Amino acid sequence: MTDNHKTSGLNRRTFIKLGGGFALLGLPALRQIASANPLTDSERPKNILFLITDQQHIDAMSAAGCRHLSTPAMDRIVRSGTSFRESYCPHPVCVPSRAAIFSGRMPSESRDDNNAIAEGMPNLGEWIRRHSDENPLYLNRWHLPRGYTKMISGFEVLTTGLGGIGYITDPPAARAAEAWLYQTPTDEPFFMVASFMQPHDICEWLRLNTYNQTELRYSEIADELPPLPENFEYDSREPDRVRHMRLQNEPAEGTRYGAPGRWDETHWRYYMWNYYRHVEMVDAEIGRILRAVELTGGLEDTLIVLTSDHGEGLGHHQTVRKGLPYDESAKVPLVFSWPGHIAPGQVDPTLVSGIDIAPTLCDFLGIPPQPEARGRSLRDLLTKGSPLDREFVVVEFAGGQGRALRTKDYKYIVVQGDDQRQLFDMRKDPGETRNLADDPDYAPVVAHHRDLLNRWESGLKPYNGEHFVDRTS
Repeated sequence: MTDNHKTSGLNRRTFIKLGGGFALLGLPALRQIASANPLTDSERPKNILFLITDQQHIDAMSAAGCRHLSTPAMDRIVRSGTSFRESYCPHPVCVPSRAAIFSGRMPSESRDDNNAIAEGMPNLGEWIRRHSDENPLYLNRWHLPRGYTKMISGFEVLTTGLGGIGYITDPPAARAAEAWLYQTPTDEPFFMVASFMQPHDICEWLRLNTYNQTELRYSEIADELPPLPENFEYDSREPDRVRHMRLQNEPAEGTRYGAPGRWDETHWRYYMWNYYRHVEMVDAEIGRILRAVELTGGLEDTLIVLTSDHGEGLGHHQTVRKGLPYDESAKVPLVFSWPGHIAPGQVDPTLVSGIDIAPTLCDFLGIPPQPEARGRSLRDLLTKGSPLDREFVVVEFAGGQGRALRTKDYKYIVVQGDDQRQLFDMRKDPGETRNLADDPDYAPVVAHHRDLLNRWESGLKPYNGEHFVDRTS
């Protein structure tokens, strides 16, 4: 290790903790630290690395059993940590999901008319600065509001994500993280968010391949194409809004995102093959950061969180991209790794949500959660095995007009103003191919889930003041 990585005397964290003494001398305190749950040094990770991908299917990792891609960096995090199998995003679209992740509130509460986090609702960086001695770092994609910014309140921005194309912005972001880690003294704690664009570039792939439907660009890979998913077919009894989103790529002159309605099975499989290549791109950049953390001696002292803002249709239900309440779009990877503190190689069946991430990180830092956070801290579950008492999670979709409520055994889907509901038995039908909502035998189940949803919604504080109410008969 070079001398640049060695310091003596007080490190930044200790120095700022002593800041209260400056007030006694008539000088302003550097930062007031308010801790809801004071932690010992052994209970609090020295560093936190929060990794976010964009539009990643929960099974798009070789560690998840997918044989059609190679993701050594993500696999390393999975092997060293605990993964949540029933992990849902707050909303299967980038902006509302990110608003919820960084506020701890549901999208209907946290996102304003300008697609930014609502005024007066602190984002995670602002809250950490207010209540701890951390200097949160941010790299790459923010997307709150739409577009890319050089300034994110509460964070020190290392790279902006300007351009919005993953293969352009992700490599510089990973290199900036490397540079920061290599140039910063090793006893300097860090809280770093590395938010990548990939595999979102599959949307660009769709735009480029809208009309060349006659032949594949790379016919030599025909024998390598993944098989179609088991739930390639679907139950057509969908709310109109769900059907519209699923069919948004039907062939029409001038469509923006390609035309899967014209695809035969080979084209669908070719899309899947290409999607996996985009996942491999982001895995390489994650690997670059992990290597830098390891080479600077921080891996054993670092809590690593890996997730995505939403999933990807990937041919399931004959869908691509995002936006739908089906698991392929609504589920996301969620992995926590901290050697010696979180069990390695575990898969936890607990129902969790993206709104749990901010309260969990606050808990690991020993600070209170953000005001009126809807999520739950997972720290005790991860470090002590304490069960989380939770009956359901909710996913908002369709621009706030739809809700998917997931309990242990069922998923209930409803759209405002549409009497066609969906109910899936997730034990017997995990692919969501048989809608049971109109089956009289399941009427009590439907009624129970409708009641759960209405009670949940009544406790929210929507940004626009309009509560979602399930009035289906």
